[in-house]
Amino acid sequence: MHPDTAAACEHLIPLARGGDGAALGELLELHRNYLTLLAQIQLGRRLRGKVEPGDLVQETFLDAHRHVGRFRGTSNAEFASWLRQILAGRLSHTLRRYLGTRCRDVDLERRLEAELDRTSQSLDRGLVAAESSPSQRAARSERAVLLSEALAELPQEYREVIVLRHLAELTFPEVARRMDRSLDSVEKLWMRALSRLRRTLREAL
Repeated sequence: MHPDTAAACEHLIPLARGGDGAALGELLELHRNYLTLLAQIQLGRRLRGKVEPGDLVQETFLDAHRHVGRFRGTSNAEFASWLRQILAGRLSHTLRRYLGTRCRDVDLERRLEAELDRTSQSLDRGLVAAESSPSQRAARSERAVLLSEALAELPQEYREVIVLRHLAELTFPEVARRMDRSLDSVEKLWMRALSRLRRTLREAL
């Protein structure tokens, strides 16, 4: 996350906890790309094409507005973790609806929350340029938000190949089939996409 954005989050959190709806709305918008990416990965694994990630994120935002009084954290990392918990609950509800089950499944919610956490932690795996010094790197959760913002700026095909290869963890032949491209073209597209992403990240740090 850009230092200015991180500072904005730290400033907005106490205001949001104090009942400032506008501050909460602004804070949530700063995490929209991050949550959309996490939702996209989970839906791609389970309900590809049946549910829009943006719809789940909007439901997560509504829940956050309803229950912000329950949030007890003070840092952006804690706020991101809280949002992942809410998103896991919305994902679980959506899966139950499509599977035809009505009862709340706490175990499923916990599994989804753990998967969202792992995805968040793996966002920078192999993606952050080696040139970034430790002093330039944000905390893990902030870096995950930064990467989601950088990915959102990429052309759609660049974003898709990175998401499928690094976050969905598909092999190159699987990515080629998913994107309906040749293996050679996917590998070249992936290299161009990584180069573009790293350039975007260097400019943001």
